[in-house]
Amino acid sequence: MNFSHFNFHRDLAKGVKIAGFKEPSPIQEMAIPIIESGKDLVGQAHTGTGKTAAFGLPMMDKLAKGEIERALVITPTRELATQVADELYHLGRFAGIRTLTVYGGVGYGRQIALIHKGVQIVVATPGRLKDLYRKGKIDVLNPEIVVLDEADEMLDMGFLDEIKEIFEYIPQNRQTLLFSATMPEPIKELANHILYQPEFISVVGDEETTNNVIEQRYYVINENQRDEAIVKLLETEKTNKCIIFCRMKREVDRLTEYLQAQGFNAAGLHGDLEQQEREVVIKAYRRGETKIMVATDVAARGLDVKDVTHVFNYHIPFDPQSYVHRIGRTGRAGKSGQAITLVTTEEFRELQRIQKEVGADMYLATLQGGEALDESSLEYLADQVRDMSVHKEAKHLIEYLGEMDRELLLEKLISCFLEKEQPNVGSQIGFDQNTVDSMMQEYSSEKKAVKNNNRRRKRR
Repeated sequence: MNFSHFNFHRDLAKGVKIAGFKEPSPIQEMAIPIIESGKDLVGQAHTGTGKTAAFGLPMMDKLAKGEIERALVITPTRELATQVADELYHLGRFAGIRTLTVYGGVGYGRQIALIHKGVQIVVATPGRLKDLYRKGKIDVLNPEIVVLDEADEMLDMGFLDEIKEIFEYIPQNRQTLLFSATMPEPIKELANHILYQPEFISVVGDEETTNNVIEQRYYVINENQRDEAIVKLLETEKTNKCIIFCRMKREVDRLTEYLQAQGFNAAGLHGDLEQQEREVVIKAYRRGETKIMVATDVAARGLDVKDVTHVFNYHIPFDPQSYVHRIGRTGRAGKSGQAITLVTTEEFRELQRIQKEVGADMYLATLQGGEALDESSLEYLADQVRDMSVHKEAKHLIEYLGEMDRELLLEKLISCFLEKEQPNVGSQIGFDQNTVDSMMQEYSSEKKAVKNNNRRRKRR
């Protein structure tokens, strides 16, 4: 099948041709005929599968042919709203279809004026759209088609109540389209509430899972090796654009400064940035002026940037769903990607749980580091020595070697220790499988001992 089969308005077809669209993607092939027929639709598809065109083309075809006058697209973030509006503009520009983005952080006046002038497609974020409806500023906006894009992202960001309120202002005689990468129970309930006898389609089957195109690996490291590991990975991996995920805003700021000091072209993205700062950071990243984005989960929601080759989890995410969202930033539109996670032995069980729940195919890896021991490695080894228990025969051996110079003796004993431990620090980043198995066995034994001690205390 090619796009000529859809019989779009000639001006819209021209935009499709110039955009280089030849054969529809699976989501486009399934969704376009349903939307053209006027039925409500629930589509399950990841970002990067072509779903903007899947709902945008039939929607604009109806506008171009005069079948409808207004359409509304609701997205979770202003970045996604801008991206969707840009794509719709480029596809529909020869048909004279006018598109407007509506979001917070800027004045109401221009947005309200353009809606009253009769702009045909409004792409909006929930917060600003709800405010405009609630204040009676956009009563003239009566869309015949409403699209809810990235519904699960809106759920994660706490927009569900706003969405329900918005639909109270929208006429009932509308066509409603809902798209979501996942289908948690609240999204299913929302679909039942706002859609009428919808058709269900999905391209999240085995052939579309990210596991097929994203290579996922992890490095088991010591806590104080994170910075060294991320620098070495950035130096050795063939990255184009990459995202490094941190859990906390302060971690984003610290790591960004550290990477910049190491000579990397990095920028931070988190919720404390002013909107203008945020837009500058994202535009620079999209244009390739910045190659490394250090971000929190919340800040990166709705961020869709092409050609992200690598996602690094500086810290393991809090839950399996966050892991899926993180690594989904790479491997878009069938392109390959790399997802790399740094974990300590204490976090390893959590990684195994995530791996099991999302069905991810991850493998353990190691990386050659520098020849010499760096400061963090020396600090780790010093801690190991301090925590080491004294062998009962140690004093006897010292007496046996009594004639040896004490400093030379210390250096020789430390050398024995280094020969045993250095494969795990300095010369190599990440523990090998045997070491990980041994450490996990020791960790499990310690946890079991603590549990037994707690039980004994309770009995007393």
